[in-house]
Amino acid sequence: MNNTLETDVLIIGGGPGGAAAAMFLLRQGITPVILEGEDFPRFHIGESLTGESAQVLRRLGLEDEMVRREYPIKHGVKVYGSTAVNSWYVKVSSRDADWNLYDNITWQVRRSDFDEMMQKEAIKRGAKLMKGTATKAMREEDGAVTGVQVRWPDGSHGEIRAKVTLDCSGQATFLANQKVTGPKYVGSYDKQVAFFTHVKGAIRDTGTSGPDAKDNTLILYHHKFHWAWFIPVDKETVSVGMVTPRADFLAKKQTPEEFFRSDIYSINPELKRRLPTLEFSEKVHVVPNYSYQVRGFTGKGFICIGDSHRFIDPIFSFGVTVTMREAELAAPLIRSFLDGKLDDHENPFREHEIACEKGIDNLEDMIDLFWEQPFAFATFVHSRYTEEMTDAFAGRIYESEHQPSNAIMAFRKLLKRTRTYDDDIYSVPIGSRYHPERAPLWEPESPVETTEAWIKKGSGVEKNGEAVHAS
Repeated sequence: MNNTLETDVLIIGGGPGGAAAAMFLLRQGITPVILEGEDFPRFHIGESLTGESAQVLRRLGLEDEMVRREYPIKHGVKVYGSTAVNSWYVKVSSRDADWNLYDNITWQVRRSDFDEMMQKEAIKRGAKLMKGTATKAMREEDGAVTGVQVRWPDGSHGEIRAKVTLDCSGQATFLANQKVTGPKYVGSYDKQVAFFTHVKGAIRDTGTSGPDAKDNTLILYHHKFHWAWFIPVDKETVSVGMVTPRADFLAKKQTPEEFFRSDIYSINPELKRRLPTLEFSEKVHVVPNYSYQVRGFTGKGFICIGDSHRFIDPIFSFGVTVTMREAELAAPLIRSFLDGKLDDHENPFREHEIACEKGIDNLEDMIDLFWEQPFAFATFVHSRYTEEMTDAFAGRIYESEHQPSNAIMAFRKLLKRTRTYDDDIYSVPIGSRYHPERAPLWEPESPVETTEAWIKKGSGVEKNGEAVHAS
């Protein structure tokens, strides 16, 4: 193994964000190196694609491949109220060149298959995949990132030197943990925890389009920050997950599977009808502490993409959309940087950072209003701001897409929230998820609790020093 490699662009992480970034960079005439430590396929959550996810895939020329793989077709999202008597629906849509709204479709995906497809497509088109794990960011005296140190699969160590490093490591937040970025803040959604698995034998709707289409996403509401999802991922399998107060899990001292089985039906009456039995085809996975924001996520020689700098709440499935869209936005800027057009900037990617923050701020304000004032939110969806809400649910969140819309501005008024983007004070992370006294997370007095340690605390069950997982 060559211990030192050089490339124009290094991508840390070969998931959908890294693969999409590679394909968009190749269109700019840049051949990137993707560094990935995991073997694909591997299990991952986040199986529901929004309308703008589908549009990114179409722009990448992948629509025919999505159809060939027979991924379930999603026409929209149906949200059930706490008694399951009432529901509301948001359809998948797109905008044409004249900004006229039209109905469209997107897909639900089994992430192990979809992620592997995306990675293989990037390699097929010319990206170079290197198997290895980034262990340390390399920096100049002025803070510029010049690549990473790597541990190769054979245990040896080396370096990959790059003019630009893209952090597509997702919730691993590699560059934030390396203190390359600004601080990483955690939000109050860490009082919740997500449990999820795949099941067979679930009952779907039978329609071919609209609210009753058989492969739509279902959101099942219980009360604030307490809900479940139902996402078909193939002809036989449905992804089912629940988000509950973490205190409930800690109090019961059950394994994840035991807790899932005991609590899933209590969330919403519709779940009992949809899940007559719980036939798992995947172990019960757990993700605590999943809301965070990384400040200063671009700089000399680096950009963090998607979850590697910010994640709010999974309820409306924006993760894949945001990471692929940010990858698409970054590619032409990286071309300009490599061509010497941005060299005079202290942070050549500063405008990109602000644009990304503004977009995710729009999502955050929408999600926070859903939790804080669900009845007002439903009114906005159904009658007052129907088209603007359809745009937001699709993932049209950037200034070029007429955001923030009147709907988002109304949300901010109800939340008593303002947003400023002057100098270094931007995207002020106010609202229900922000704890400034707990940042940065990497300080010794505020250690990050691992999922494994957290599960041990909840179940009180250990085996050979490891938490017992459902399988």
